[in-house]
Amino acid sequence: MTVPWLTVVGIGEDGLAGLSPAARAVIDGAAVLVGGARHLALAASTDAECIQWTTLDETLAAIEARRGSAGVVVLASGDPMVYGLGATLARRFDPAEMVVLPHASAFSLAAARMGWPLQDCRLLTVHGRPLEGLIPHFSPGARLLVLSADGTSPAAVADLLTRHGFGPSTMTALWHMGGPRAGRREGAAETWTAEPVPDLNTLAVTVEAAPDARVLPRTPGLPDDAFRHDGQLTKRVVRAATVSALAPLAGQVLWDIGAGCGSVAIEWMRAAEGGHAVAIEHHAGRRAMIAENAATLGTPGLRVVAGEAPAVLAEAGPAPDAVFVGGGVSREGMLDAAWDALKSGGRLVANAVTAEAEARLLDRRAAWNGTLTRIAATHLKETPGGLHVWDALAPVTQLVAVKP
Repeated sequence: MTVPWLTVVGIGEDGLAGLSPAARAVIDGAAVLVGGARHLALAASTDAECIQWTTLDETLAAIEARRGSAGVVVLASGDPMVYGLGATLARRFDPAEMVVLPHASAFSLAAARMGWPLQDCRLLTVHGRPLEGLIPHFSPGARLLVLSADGTSPAAVADLLTRHGFGPSTMTALWHMGGPRAGRREGAAETWTAEPVPDLNTLAVTVEAAPDARVLPRTPGLPDDAFRHDGQLTKRVVRAATVSALAPLAGQVLWDIGAGCGSVAIEWMRAAEGGHAVAIEHHAGRRAMIAENAATLGTPGLRVVAGEAPAVLAEAGPAPDAVFVGGGVSREGMLDAAWDALKSGGRLVANAVTAEAEARLLDRRAAWNGTLTRIAATHLKETPGGLHVWDALAPVTQLVAVKP
């Protein structure tokens, strides 16, 4: 049986006075106390060996060097398991070796001050993460609670909201909640001043769209003109069917082979909460478009791999849960290499327009017990004379197969 040796204690702006008797007893009995300068100061005087937080690697190494020793205590802000240090430690050490004593999180404190039910809020952070990751959550009426990186974050979030057509959104910056230095600033995103607030702040945002805002859903099938592209784009109707067939789930990984402008990978990440995607594209100009589209549409974590598949698939990283082959279907070895890389139980979706590519899909359908679907769509188009005709897109044959 594993015996816990590491205790993680959440502490707030009210210091020792705000701790439960159990948490206070742990700190009083600590042999080693680890924390940032602010945390150690909140813990007041102690006879324990104090290790001040430096870099993540150095401090984790210092904790690991004392593995199994009695009385190792790490101080963390608020609830250590909410975008906090406790989650980092749980990835490094067996959770059975740890005891976590949480304090109220910044999210809980902010929700209490705003009078918002916490379950109705979206809990987000820009601390150590790209600001653009907030964009998919910009929908009218949404309530966002955002952990800031520093005192400049509120102004940066206000600018992002305004640039995306959500300038009327109301914002409240709350700092040093629960302590004697607590304060707040309120205002609309479009009129928010650039003056920084204290670094230790959390944002509460009620999202409101301007009359001319372009509100984009997270469901698959964004308008084609939402993406910058050079024509190499999976069109809206086909893209919606493709992402649906890929069945994005939270935390899963997609490889988008022959990604073009990255539309399928981006829509996968918008649909799969916490999902990851790798866009594989050999054309340098299109890779630049992928990066631009990912930032604009709120998926800055999209990873781009340069090169031509299947040769570069070894560089794509961990085995994917889903693979989309949108380009190079007729290339020798492409489909087999994608299938081999796929996890057991994973899904492969491949689209073909040419007869040669379709022949490959027909062959693999039988071998992989897959299904084939023909996708065809027509759009109403105005002629130079002002009349309207139906304009047909090239039919797309789609293979969907699940790996045993």
